[in-house]
Amino acid sequence: MPVPAGTTATDPNEYKYELQCHLGGGDFDTPCLARQLDCKDREDGAKGIPVMWLSRPRGVPGAVWAHHSGPTCLYDPKPEDLLPRIAAEIQRQFQNLPISAGVVVAQPSPNTLRGAETNFYAETVEQQFDITMFGQKVHVVGTPVQYTWNYGDGTVFGPQPSMGGPLPQDRWGEKTRTSHAYASTGDFQVVLTTSFQGTYSVNFGPPLPIPGQGQFGAPPQGISVWRSLTRNYADDCNANPKGQGCPGAGG
Repeated sequence: MPVPAGTTATDPNEYKYELQCHLGGGDFDTPCLARQLDCKDREDGAKGIPVMWLSRPRGVPGAVWAHHSGPTCLYDPKPEDLLPRIAAEIQRQFQNLPISAGVVVAQPSPNTLRGAETNFYAETVEQQFDITMFGQKVHVVGTPVQYTWNYGDGTVFGPQPSMGGPLPQDRWGEKTRTSHAYASTGDFQVVLTTSFQGTYSVNFGPPLPIPGQGQFGAPPQGISVWRSLTRNYADDCNANPKGQGCPGAGG
């Protein structure tokens, strides 16, 4: 018996499909036909038919057929053959999706001080996509799970699960899970690589895991590292307004 793409060989259910709007025998639901799914011919010339998938527990006496998924377009006379084809291709498709790795935020920015902790964190979210594979509708969900920070000075942190988070301004300079202290001055490019775990479902079927993870890079965030100078002066600016270090005094 054929099965809808998105199921597995160990699935406890069995499946069958019926034409959308079919009432049984030669009867069809006329109002349903007016809004029936339009299955356009594929580029390879295959003609599709709109169907509804039904399922019932396998090997259970008296089990009744119930709605499983649909409507969807059926192009392949053996739709069970599509699952391994989609499974073999889904990881490559996932890596090629326009997934945003997020945005790098630095505190303080765009300038920080040498030797001080600069707090970096990522802003990224779960993302969803609808694509077509072998004429079938595939829904993909990508969830960020790990982050690798390259601080631009040769220091790399990760992959690890923390995306970091913002600090109130009065706490800038504190060490955080994703902060970094630069040992030298200069301009650096901070690069974030976010690893996403994905799932996919075919024709509204159950979500299936995508093997491995997809890695996506965020746009580099520039940071300028300055040094601070501390000088002690003996002059009292009230007694000697032109003394070294006093406002308006030269050099």
